[in-house]
Parts: sequence; C-alpha cells; structure tokens
Amino acid sequence: MDKAGASIVFEGVSFGYGHRRVLEDISLVMPAGQVTVVVGKSGSGKSTLLELINGMHAPAQGVVRLAGEALDYARIHARRRQIGYVVQHFGLFPHMTVLENIGLPGVLQQTPAAQIRERVSELMHKMRLPEALLSRYPYALSGGEQQRVGLCRALLLDPPLLLMDEPFASLDYATKHSIYTYFRDLQRVEPRTVVLVTHDWEEAKLLADGVVWIDEGRIREKGDVASLESMGEAYRAGV
Repeated sequence: MDKAGASIVFEGVSFGYGHRRVLEDISLVMPAGQVTVVVGKSGSGKSTLLELINGMHAPAQGVVRLAGEALDYARIHARRRQIGYVVQHFGLFPHMTVLENIGLPGVLQQTPAAQIRERVSELMHKMRLPEALLSRYPYALSGGEQQRVGLCRALLLDPPLLLMDEPFASLDYATKHSIYTYFRDLQRVEPRTVVLVTHDWEEAKLLADGVVWIDEGRIREKGDVASLESMGEAYRAGV
C-alpha cells in the first residue's frame, strides 16, 4: 500500500460464530484515501468488519481485498504492519509508560530508539499532549488523554490504513470535538484510508466521506456525503 492507503473491497463476504451468522453477503468498496464510517446498533456486525480487515477472522464465504489483492490470512502479520488500530477503551498497557505504549509498534519493528523518540514527540505535539506525560502511566491520564495516546500509537508507523472501533465513545463532548478537528486536519494533509465504526450519527456527519449502515449483519444502506442527511433520518428513527 502507498502512503494514501488502498481501497478495501468486500466481495460477497459472510461470517459467523458457529451457527450464528454475524455478517451476510457483504459487498462494498471503501475508497482509498477516504474515511468510510460504518454505523449500526450494537451487535449489528460493524466491529466484525474491522476484524475481517485486520485478519482477526477469515470470512466463511467471499473475499476481502486490499489494494486489489485478496487478503492472505495465513500471512496476515506482515499486512498488519501497515494497519493502525484504535479501540474504544484505549487498549493501553497499564504497566507501560506513555512513551513505551506509543513506541511499542516501533520496538516490535526494531526501529532505532532515537527514531521512535522523534516520531513520538512529533505525534504528541500534533495531539496537543505535553511531553511531560511521557513518563506517566495510563492510570494517571484523563480519558481524553488516554484516547489520544492510543491514537498516537496507532499512527506511530505512519500506516496507510487506519481502523477505528468506537474510538471516541467514552469521551466528553468538548474532548471529542477537539479530536475531531485534529483528525480532519490530519486527514486533509496526510490522507489515508480510514474505516471508522460508530453508533453516533453526528460523528459520522462530521468525519465521513462515505457511510455504510449495517443492520443485523446486512448492508441496510450506503452512500456518500450527499446522502448522509436522508440516511441519517431513517437511522435515527430506527426504520
């Protein structure tokens, strides 16, 4: 994948746990360099889409393609180096400092320590986090600070693909909107392929280039920014 990411294509993808189907016959294109927001109620299957892209599961049927190539789930570890993953509850290691948490992907990649430290400083500045926090542990941070640290870690290796699973759900209104502003600015300057899962339609409106609405494991509706308002009315009404 190049710096601007790569398209993600689902071709007739189905997945389930045992006899319970979670996704059924999903076909869609998530364009390169754009933010595709996946909305839906809890249990609708939207997080499972991310897990299929990240190789945590393989489809029971169908194909997932990145940059035109079918995902090889037997060799998914190499592909994951090009993917950043951000989750709702931060996913920080409590026994590691902020510096160690953010720098972990670089350590695993055997990146020189000086290069890791330089990149961490750059990301902390972009996220408006004071470097005094680098020696602290996650418990000493606010929820907003922890989420921004998690985003720094996901971006450390400058991945062309970013997967985000309800990343802002636990943040207060003001913190959310400050991160939205940063995220939009960053995407404008350094576009990458982003898949953002959320149940918050207002968040979708603020961040999306395109939206996919998942309902009970199937695509209920999908569209670009122009279709957001009409789709949102039906989504909020639950019809």
